[in-house]
Amino acid sequence: MSNLEDLMTLSRALVSLSLAALPTLASAADLTPVKFGTNWVPEAEHGGYYQALANGYYKECGLDVEIVPGGPQVNNGAMLMAGKIDFYMAGNLLGPFNAIAEGIPVKIVAAHFQKEPQVLMTHPGKAKTFEDLKTLDKLFLGDDGYQSYYQWMITSFGFKPEQRVPYTFNPAPFIADENSGQQGYITSEPFAVEKEGGFKPDIWVLADLGFSTYATLVQTMAETVETKPEVVKCFVEASSKGWASYLYGDPKPGNDLIMASNPDMPADQIDFSIQTMKDYGIVDSGTALEKGIGAIDPAQVEDFYAKMVAAGVVKEGLDLSAVYTTEFSNTGVALEMKKELGVE
Repeated sequence: MSNLEDLMTLSRALVSLSLAALPTLASAADLTPVKFGTNWVPEAEHGGYYQALANGYYKECGLDVEIVPGGPQVNNGAMLMAGKIDFYMAGNLLGPFNAIAEGIPVKIVAAHFQKEPQVLMTHPGKAKTFEDLKTLDKLFLGDDGYQSYYQWMITSFGFKPEQRVPYTFNPAPFIADENSGQQGYITSEPFAVEKEGGFKPDIWVLADLGFSTYATLVQTMAETVETKPEVVKCFVEASSKGWASYLYGDPKPGNDLIMASNPDMPADQIDFSIQTMKDYGIVDSGTALEKGIGAIDPAQVEDFYAKMVAAGVVKEGLDLSAVYTTEFSNTGVALEMKKELGVE
């Protein structure tokens, strides 16, 4: 008799455990799978997204997010248009401008870099003002840079096309030539030059000189905005919280994921990138200070568009309302996260 009672007790306990597990299983099943493609290999410049993933911010609002890294052989922008991923990390506003001009219905839903981190570097003391760079023998620039911000530099500052020398993403020629300048991302190339060249280059931040594009944009298809607004809202707000936590809290959860996905990424490079993003207000400045990380100011989009039209980089007459929406980006959710972290 006691054996029967023991079996019944055990059965009731197992049923109770099963029932207790049901909410967890159901909630996991209810998560919406989402793929987010970055435009480069995992690095600190993507840290807010990895932090949001590691801290569970996406799951809190109903998403099961997979970050799909980019790289030299990966075109996640094309994957978005093919419906293989749901969101894409666009570099700056020029890509969306061109897509809309070609009739491709993409939509920017957040701008997690308030400033374009593109810089020009010079040897210490070789230029006192930005316009002094016009006296340098060479400016090492990649094709994309020459076709975009350098056209603006020609129009706005009088730089000459013949100054440009193709940049092969090797800093050695710049390091060897004191009368040259080189392009770079403020979070990356200055660190490499300092390590390899043994000197700290002077830095000219294009955003601070008027190149007013947003960068590290969250881009999706216009149809996704129309048919899945709750998914867009969750992804944008969780990502913005992730950026606030990454910059002002403990970035270790995000960094652990970055280094697990990209074992070649050294910790000192990550530390440099995080500090540089903070020092120069790359993520948290401008409109973000008022409306939260990821915010978009229509006036800034219009300003950059006008400059690119004047420089001959994009066509005139683009419907900017088709390019972006502030519906999800300007909700201030990251401001609350900053308060929780003691940031005024």
